[in-house]
Amino acid sequence: MSVKISELARASVQAIVPYASARRSMSGGASWLNANENALATDYQLSGQFNRYPSCQPAALIEGYARYAGVAPEQVLVSRGADEGIELLIRSFCEPGEDRIAICPPTYGMYAISAESNQVASVIVPLQPDASLDVEALIQVEAKLVFICSPNNPTGDLIPRQQILAVLEHFRSSALVVVDEAYIEFAMQASVVDLLQQYPNLVILRTLSKAFALAGLRCGFTLAAPEVINALKQMIAPYPIAEPVAQIAVQALSQQGIARMQQSVAIINQLRTAFSAFVSTLPGVSRVWPSQANFVLLQVPDAAACVTALQQQGILIRNQSAQLGLTDVVRVSIGSPDEMQALQQAMQDYFCNLGVRTPNSQEATA
Repeated sequence: MSVKISELARASVQAIVPYASARRSMSGGASWLNANENALATDYQLSGQFNRYPSCQPAALIEGYARYAGVAPEQVLVSRGADEGIELLIRSFCEPGEDRIAICPPTYGMYAISAESNQVASVIVPLQPDASLDVEALIQVEAKLVFICSPNNPTGDLIPRQQILAVLEHFRSSALVVVDEAYIEFAMQASVVDLLQQYPNLVILRTLSKAFALAGLRCGFTLAAPEVINALKQMIAPYPIAEPVAQIAVQALSQQGIARMQQSVAIINQLRTAFSAFVSTLPGVSRVWPSQANFVLLQVPDAAACVTALQQQGILIRNQSAQLGLTDVVRVSIGSPDEMQALQQAMQDYFCNLGVRTPNSQEATA
């Protein structure tokens, strides 16, 4: 009797429901507003030959990010996106079948999936209705890693600094507190990077995918005490960063590259503010989450129908209703000015077709 090749995989792997990334779950369209990418891209140049293996941790890149983040080079690890940082933390600090991580949904789905793939259980401590941490419940948890996303994906809220401090203090000697700052450039004043020296159990995840407009590069960073970084180096692949990736990332972290990033962040923040104000006028939108990232979460009458209607107009947004604590919500990434103008027109038309009259449509028929 022959065995199906798929049955040779570990039972735990067969049971995993993979993360439904934006590219995996939707395709087509002219305006991609479903993956929280930065639409204001910049071109970079490559040089040299690529017949040699790259450095595991390219010195110029490590030094460049350390300078940008205001930390020492020995506090920085570069990886294939922040996703690999999540994976490395779980593999390095959690014993399969024994240890647990703590997560606070609704939040980024890869924490739980990375844990499950490594046979590590997840303890769920839902966010409060106002999207803040339930600190009292969280400090009752026994876990090796506590994941906090701020600004949070998919809500866009900032986790209050005092709450992060309370969690750090409680777990000072028993767990690593991992603060995911993938979107921090859109609210830089809220970073907790200044707490690294005071709390050796603090780990910060960063990325070039969002504000730096380099999602296709897959380049992320882990900031932590040297002891944590050294543990991650024990587990990381021999050549995690391709030479072209390192070259482009170094250019992005130059003085000119950072200035370009900050300019695009200012534009995106303005577009986000304008979009939030617009959708707040639509009677069909019952809630607009206050976002400090490059996306906005909206409560709508029927999330699936809304996503489908916009997709028919060539505009991709994301249904986030499967998240714990969320029902009929869509997440809209902030695109270019032209994309946002087209989106607003499409949303206005959609709600009009539902029989919901927007202020602008009423004026047009007066």
